[in-house]
Amino acid sequence: MIMLYLKSKLHRARVTYSDINYEGSLGIDENLMKAAGMREYERVEIYNVTNGERFTTYLIKEEPGSGKIGVYGAAAHKAREGDIIIITSYCQTIPGISCCGSAFSTQDGCAINIWIFRIISK
Repeated sequence: MIMLYLKSKLHRARVTYSDINYEGSLGIDENLMKAAGMREYERVEIYNVTNGERFTTYLIKEEPGSGKIGVYGAAAHKAREGDIIIITSYCQTIPGISCCGSAFSTQDGCAINIWIFRIISK
């Protein structure tokens, strides 16, 4: 049986920029994206802690080291600059995987916890 598992999570990230007049996506500082094991154009789920909105989009890279988390296009109606969001990505695999977690960095005084769940063959 194939199941869907949480793969990566950026917890309580602060939106630093939003632009409705852009093709929809979520931009993340490339360094944060790599640290979380996320890839450009990967599908992500966004949970807005500030207003309760939930939405799905894909990732694009922002300038490495910029700390930028930008919400673009129609998604900018669901998350605005200053909002606290949770960004998750998932993977499909068989039951019995091993996972590990870690904490990483801060952004504008807001801690970002990145939980990385890696598939380990048994």
